Amino acid sequence: MVFSSIEFLYLYLPLASFIYFIIPAKYLSLRNLALLVLSLVFYGWGEPVYIFIMFFSIAVDYICGYLVAKNREANPKKAKIAMIASVVLNLSVLGFFKYFDFIIENLALIPIFSSLKPLGIALPIGISFYTFQTMSYTLDIYLGKAKVQKNIFSFGSYVTMFPQLIAGPIVRYGDVDEQLRYRKHSFEKASSGILRFICGLAKKVLLANTAGAVYSQLALSASETPSMLSSWLALIFFSFQIYFDFSGYSDMAIGLGRIMGFEFNENFDYPYISKSITEFWRRWHISLSSWFKEYVYIPLGGNRKGLGRTVINLLIVWFLTGLWHGASWNFIIWGLYFFLLLVIEKFFLLKVLQKLPKFISHIYSLLFVVFGWYIFIACDLTAPFEFLKAMFTAPIASDLSLYELLRNIAFIVVLCVAATPLPNKVYSKIKDKAIAKVIIFIAAITLLLICTAYIVDSSYNPFLYFRF
Repeated sequence: MVFSSIEFLYLYLPLASFIYFIIPAKYLSLRNLALLVLSLVFYGWGEPVYIFIMFFSIAVDYICGYLVAKNREANPKKAKIAMIASVVLNLSVLGFFKYFDFIIENLALIPIFSSLKPLGIALPIGISFYTFQTMSYTLDIYLGKAKVQKNIFSFGSYVTMFPQLIAGPIVRYGDVDEQLRYRKHSFEKASSGILRFICGLAKKVLLANTAGAVYSQLALSASETPSMLSSWLALIFFSFQIYFDFSGYSDMAIGLGRIMGFEFNENFDYPYISKSITEFWRRWHISLSSWFKEYVYIPLGGNRKGLGRTVINLLIVWFLTGLWHGASWNFIIWGLYFFLLLVIEKFFLLKVLQKLPKFISHIYSLLFVVFGWYIFIACDLTAPFEFLKAMFTAPIASDLSLYELLRNIAFIVVLCVAATPLPNKVYSKIKDKAIAKVIIFIAAITLLLICTAYIVDSSYNPFLYFRF
């Protein structure tokens, strides 16, 4: 089940909200239990068998977290063993489902392993997200950043929480530790969450899906009648698709969490306004970047052990960042591509960029980000190297590419404006005015109805980050 489906919007969400709020707020443990059951229903809607993996993750980290908390002061060695056990078991499950076939396929290229065959293992939706979340529980307790959760149902509700279960943001346990024990529910908070959810839905349905459809058309034309314009336009539309798809989902997750009293951290901060690759990665998928920084980069020594060690630590983090996105070499190359850019910026380029006019730094950032998306989608293209060749050596334009540019010029303007803070700045200035509240309410209902019409009418409704 996806958020942008009729079943979720008009069946699951109203029923889940009713069950959750019919329980009095003073019985928070019961609300957490209800949230756990509702989340399992949500996840099991399409893949009931994989609920057992989630049960395993809950049991492993609940037990390991308890052992870490029990021994952290009295017996640090035992606490460390329990923490390592949690990490190893979680990564083993993730590695088996996500990377086993990839390893076998690559080993089979070596003659002595040529008889090895992939198992054809189906990837459980969202396993990368909730695996990192469950690990953060034990790690936060070990690092003294969170208290042990003795109520297994409350812990289970954290692991399975349906608003951000299958595509993030990655919510670290330390961020919601207190909220699982006490959280405030109010009409203002719920209405703010509903508005945030509708805005995220509009991003996904109206902007991401439409941009994705144009990208598919342009990518096809780039292979049939290659031109530089069609290739670069395709990448630009994919850049908008993946941003509005993922940030739209994050907005919906944050909105749903707010309805139920939770405050999740932001996952995007207008990354396409960045003036360097370093700034881009402070604004894009913030929860993943902060996870790797907190649990990998800093424990490895960060930048505290000399220049050479800093580069090695960055290499490890960006290799893992690429690998996290998928079991394919293009994702690993994509991660290493950004590692190289970030190291170059760290050594000297950032100082140069700061002295240049802002629009030049902005263009530099966008060009390298957009080219990075080519690496990201290379395995999905029918002829990736032909596509790359067309980007730089094909005729400048074809009739079809010019037609698509002219046909979508107004839509491109809308996408560009929506990717900036401008709409939010306008909303912040008018939201407290009485007449504005009425207009915002009417606009939200209208957006919901338009999104519903699009969902009913269209068969194109993917969530790109489900496969990660």
